[in-house]
Amino acid sequence: MTSPQSPQVPNHVAIIMDGNNRWAQSRGLSGIRGHRAGVEPVRAVIRRAAQRGVKVLTLFAFSSENWKRPAVEVNALMELFLMVLKREVKKLHDNDIRLTIIGERDEFSRSIQQYVERAEALTQHNQGLHLIVAANYGGRWDVASAARRLAQRVENGELSATDIDEQRLDAEIASGGAPAVDLCIRTSGEQRLSNFLLWQLAYSELHFSPLMWPDFGADAFDEAVDDFLRRQRRFGMTQEQIEAQGA
Repeated sequence: MTSPQSPQVPNHVAIIMDGNNRWAQSRGLSGIRGHRAGVEPVRAVIRRAAQRGVKVLTLFAFSSENWKRPAVEVNALMELFLMVLKREVKKLHDNDIRLTIIGERDEFSRSIQQYVERAEALTQHNQGLHLIVAANYGGRWDVASAARRLAQRVENGELSATDIDEQRLDAEIASGGAPAVDLCIRTSGEQRLSNFLLWQLAYSELHFSPLMWPDFGADAFDEAVDDFLRRQRRFGMTQEQIEAQGA
């Protein structure tokens, strides 16, 4: 069993990809140019995560709150999402990467929903990196949806209320089956979670990068992982208990 004071490469890394708009504004460009510039860092981080042995990588692509943005930006984001799905899924499949999209899909166009279903079906048996993309996702929605499904099972007589514990709720969470997040990275210098993976981040180490997302890449990802490897993870234990385990 791995000692808490000597963490290995994180099994599950989650990233809040922030700063596309500010990156574009600082260059006198439109917001959508910033979002387009953010596609290459996604490719670079996926490659590096796979190279370093990360098992699960979750990327926050579009939050449930992002619908409040100007319609022209939202429409452009949806077009970009569909374009990336069409262009990149074959590459993911060729590299043995499994793709899962989590979030409330009903608000997406039917064409996006169809491409999501095809992408997941194509890659579902791949054994390499598991790439999870959170799109139209919110952490509170995730927990509430999981609770609703369990409540329905109780109402149907399949479970009793006393059967519900952390494990059962975890299995109903959108990323159910994936390990808890070890490392959460947020770019652009902002230091908040923004309703991202609230259940899954319970004991995650947090790394805040000053880089805007279009400037983030493999080297910055390595820096975040190396920072993680220098940390001591306690999981509620005392320093003395950790030292005793490592003895």
